[in-house]
Amino acid sequence: MTLKFAIFGDSIAYGQGASSAADTPAQRLSADMTVHDLPNEVRVFAVPGAQSRDLPAQVERGLAWRPQLALIIIGANDLTRLVPPEQAAVQLADAVRRLRAGGAEVVVAPAPDLSVVPWVPPQMRLVVQAGSRLLHDAQSRAARAEGARVADIGMTSAAGFAVDPGLFSADRFHPSSAGYAVIAGALAGAVRAAAVVARSSLG
Repeated sequence: MTLKFAIFGDSIAYGQGASSAADTPAQRLSADMTVHDLPNEVRVFAVPGAQSRDLPAQVERGLAWRPQLALIIIGANDLTRLVPPEQAAVQLADAVRRLRAGGAEVVVAPAPDLSVVPWVPPQMRLVVQAGSRLLHDAQSRAARAEGARVADIGMTSAAGFAVDPGLFSADRFHPSSAGYAVIAGALAGAVRAAAVVARSSLG
């Protein structure tokens, strides 16, 4: 049985900055599942620039496809636009709830640590890191409360991005193909675990 795997969220979910489609999170994660005997078809509903408030429209389109597995990567644009953490978390929780009600296993990758982005001034990094942590934690609580798995890439993979400029693309904000390899590697375990559950529910 081929799993329908839907990806929602922002430019990171979309793969902006990758050199080729094969390097995007969607294709990397799909390939990883295939290698682990989890055949799947992946579709990307994510939109570059999306905030948490944009998830309802994406989810509406995605649910029409009836996915059994969903990944949401969201939070960076909420941070840059200073959206209150609890507001963004409520919007994420609603998206997870709708996907779960539609029969999908859901994995959430909450806000990244934007303090490692090269254009953030050194004197602002502690403040940006603290804001990133507040949103990350609020999203994590909200997602788990609705039954999603949380893949903690946002804060745990930040160290690599902080010391390796090659993980960023030319715009110095979005990941490069090498950066997406790091992100997909951090996501793969949670996505595979959710895929196994999703497959078992198909009988």
